[in-house]
Amino acid sequence: MTEFRNRSAYHEFFIEEKYEAGMVLYGTEVKSMREGKLSFADSFCMFFKSELWVRNLHIAEYRFGTTNNHLAVHDRKLLLNRRELKKLENKLKDKGYTIIPLRIFLSEKGLFKMEIGLARGKKLYDKRESIKEKDTQREIKRFLK
Repeated sequence: MTEFRNRSAYHEFFIEEKYEAGMVLYGTEVKSMREGKLSFADSFCMFFKSELWVRNLHIAEYRFGTTNNHLAVHDRKLLLNRRELKKLENKLKDKGYTIIPLRIFLSEKGLFKMEIGLARGKKLYDKRESIKEKDTQREIKRFLK
């Protein structure tokens, strides 16, 4: 599997901007991700000493890993340009914004990249409205076939 999507992100948040970031990974993490052992549950991004980190991203331990195997859940550093980091850090100071992982994919060079989104949380009525829109789009597609 070469692409993983955070399906609940679009249901829970309004995505305002998207960025593509590199990830600092161990070898066994890459092997486990190639097997499809990844979960976005409760993951988010945060700043620590002007660096962007992703927390609670679960990459299962590699089954053939020995004593050099990685921890399943630990903070992973994200790589962005300094200008993008400053812009995101300034936006986070505004009330209601957060940074969440949207998808992880394999680039053309064979590296895993993460697409992150600057997001604002949805209220309950916004979520209901999103569900209604999806249902109407599904009905329209059904009638057009």
